[in-house]
Amino acid sequence: MLTCTMFSGAVFNPSVAKAEGSGYNYAEALQKSIYFYEAQRSGELPDNNRVEWRGDSGLQDGADVGHDLTGGWYDAGDHVKFGFPMAYTATMLAWSVYEYKEGYVQSGQLDEILDNIRWATDYFMKAHTAPNELWGQVGNGTADHNWWGAAEVMPMARPSYKIDAAHPGSDLAAETAAALASAAIIFRDSDAAYADKLLLHAKQLYNFADTYRGVYSESITDATQYYKSWSGYADELSWGGVWLYMATGDQTYLDKAVTASNSWSTNQSGQWGYQWTQSWDDKHYGAQLLLSRITDDPKFIRSTERNMQFWTTGVNGTTDRVAYTPGGLAHLDQWGALRYAATQAFLAFVYADWVSDPVKQNTARTFAERQITYMLGDNPRSSSYVIGFGSNAPQHPHHRTSHGSWSDSQTTPANHRHVLYGALVGGPSKTDSYTDTISDYVSNEVATDYNSAFTGALAKMMLLHGQGQQPLENFPPAETREDEMFTETSVNASGSNFVEIRALLNNRSGWPARSSSQMSFNYYVDLSEAAAAGYGPEDITVKAGGYNQGGTVSQLLPFDEANHIYYTKIDFTGTPVYPGGQSAYRKEIQFRISAPLNTAFWDNTNDFSFKGVASGASSPVKNPYIPVFDAGVKVYGELPSGGNPGEPQVPGRPSGLQATAGNASVSLTWNAVSGATGYTIKRSLVNGGPYAVIGTVTGTTYSDSGLVNGVDYYYVVTASNSVGESTASAQAAARPRETTPPAKGDLRVQYRTNDASPGDAQIRSQFRIVNTGKEAVALSGLKLRYYYTVDGDKPQEFHCDYAVLGSGNLSGSFVKLAAPAALADSYVEISFAPGAGNLAPGADTGEIQVRINKTDWTPYNESNDYSYSGTQQAFADWDKVTLHREGTLVWGLEP
Repeated sequence: MLTCTMFSGAVFNPSVAKAEGSGYNYAEALQKSIYFYEAQRSGELPDNNRVEWRGDSGLQDGADVGHDLTGGWYDAGDHVKFGFPMAYTATMLAWSVYEYKEGYVQSGQLDEILDNIRWATDYFMKAHTAPNELWGQVGNGTADHNWWGAAEVMPMARPSYKIDAAHPGSDLAAETAAALASAAIIFRDSDAAYADKLLLHAKQLYNFADTYRGVYSESITDATQYYKSWSGYADELSWGGVWLYMATGDQTYLDKAVTASNSWSTNQSGQWGYQWTQSWDDKHYGAQLLLSRITDDPKFIRSTERNMQFWTTGVNGTTDRVAYTPGGLAHLDQWGALRYAATQAFLAFVYADWVSDPVKQNTARTFAERQITYMLGDNPRSSSYVIGFGSNAPQHPHHRTSHGSWSDSQTTPANHRHVLYGALVGGPSKTDSYTDTISDYVSNEVATDYNSAFTGALAKMMLLHGQGQQPLENFPPAETREDEMFTETSVNASGSNFVEIRALLNNRSGWPARSSSQMSFNYYVDLSEAAAAGYGPEDITVKAGGYNQGGTVSQLLPFDEANHIYYTKIDFTGTPVYPGGQSAYRKEIQFRISAPLNTAFWDNTNDFSFKGVASGASSPVKNPYIPVFDAGVKVYGELPSGGNPGEPQVPGRPSGLQATAGNASVSLTWNAVSGATGYTIKRSLVNGGPYAVIGTVTGTTYSDSGLVNGVDYYYVVTASNSVGESTASAQAAARPRETTPPAKGDLRVQYRTNDASPGDAQIRSQFRIVNTGKEAVALSGLKLRYYYTVDGDKPQEFHCDYAVLGSGNLSGSFVKLAAPAALADSYVEISFAPGAGNLAPGADTGEIQVRINKTDWTPYNESNDYSYSGTQQAFADWDKVTLHREGTLVWGLEP
């Protein structure tokens, strides 16, 4: 053996390396490391969810392709679901249970680790939608990384990507097979039926991987920037094969695993690589260790030993050895240094448990223990690198949801709102230095694969040093919550008979983050001076001022009439407010409360809500005297004393009114309003009214019949209850006509809305064109038309934000209708360049995301647009968008 002086960095000497567990509570460490995976969950969360700041998310995943792809784990500090590292993570966790189940039992964490593995394997089976089809990614990396906020309120589209026979991914399919096969082993005793189901999918996936060869990142190209398969797929064919052999005992799988090893990457000496470790990319390190144990083949044993030597004493006959920090960390690479050391520690534990040579046993085990204790606090900084564990643990990981920003900013708030217990951060530099900075995704991000082998190593440390230790009781502790929804106010203007308030309604929710379209607040006034002067609430007017981002203002309503206390309700029902960016988390309204002109009694200084209003020159401040309501439930603020807080209030105005023309009829639908007991439908022949009542209903639909075809009809709806009637909804219009069946042929257009705010300054739509015929169609001969009302004759801009075909292959132009209809005066025509290619039989174009705006950014009102549907959240055939081929209408119905 070469002397240690041939190697740089700290000297590894197993006889003196610090071990003995260093007194850490490994049951607690294991408890928290497993908990981290619950914080990464996507989809509809179960009743036993322990993470109080996490809620349901990604509930539309897969809707773009007609599959349920909800569930699984978000990858790291972002929200893409990358199937390749996710499957690797699940396999490593299952392997840890296979090796060290008793460690989980002794720490009381067996149910927890099995539950979290099952969360991933359930998702993999969902994503395996056909024997030779696997959805390997949900979410676009660029779009996801360009936004900083919580998973529960993601605003971007989340496209789904797959591999199939025509677009293979042997590495992805075989790794997923490994995850399912390893899980089948550990679930066999407790749930044999589930294990059988896992094994069925594992076998199909391995056959898919073996039959249709290819690298997955060449099929799912969006993954290339993040998780490119550098090592190819031979390592996964061995890895998947050996786990299927262990799960079934079928020699065929073992033979395939051994055969695939002949294609593993080699160095210049013809040796398999040994200067790295097991990772999401390269599985041959784990595969060769298992094959060593199973086959006793010297080639696997020698390669495994070279790898162990590289990480410990150095490779015999070479100068090859991993670098060590002065504090004793085996430092392979700066990006996520701790994950590599943790993974090699787990491999070293497994190797030490198998190898019979006592020196090799001691060297491997001592190395592994030293690496784990370094991560828990035995390092020059005397600091833990596991969030929420030990001393001086990281507090600012590069992790969106635990940070809890409401403004799409890494700097707001200054400190994380939530503790991401158990997450192992990337780690220190080669000199043991480390800075706890949210922006440092190299050293301070977390990821599911970082914790995978680390969790297994902790289970082994539990067996070695954790006798009698217990996990924490009542974990996790409840967090101290901040105000989530509130109003900030200041005086915008005032005079002898009025006050004008500037109010900012905030949604900074984080327990969990959530979007609401039913927020409102009440502003209370004291009219004692008005009553003394002979005036009443009917003499006071309330109206919205010059700036309003979606609120409606009621006239004064009684709260405590005996003491002359009244309030105005400011209702943002129908306007989404969510912690997703500067324009999303708060909505402003300016409203003026006025006494009659030429009166002198006005005094707003005695008003209950005015007590919390900042003076005119000041910025708005949080006002505790303005109660805020979400869906009618008070979530913030105080009420005046007296009165009846439970007294019904006038309902908010209906939103989402849509009018659909039929033959001499119009069908109306709208959204239900909290607290409403009935709705009044009003109609006019004039745009903007006046309107006449034509009916009342208790539901949210109405059919207006006996109309004249070719005539425009305009509608509004109000909501009412025992207190009173709301203001009118936004207007909707329709022009009845004789029913003409929409054009339908071999080409179909599918549509879904990408717009949660139909009253903002952009129209966002998504389309897919499907070829159901038997011949390919040149896309350059097609034009797609979306019909709408411009709401102001202003220049407009077209944008293609994303297209599978390539955004540069699409263009848009704006056309005014020669004869405007009730729901459309224009359309945007989308054309395809020759570079878009041909649409094959049975194929679709993939997702097309487009967006239009006026150059002056004035708003649209999409609720009365012909092609718009606020409820179309998943792709489906939509005949209100037309498709023309070489000038001929081939799909849809024109307005």
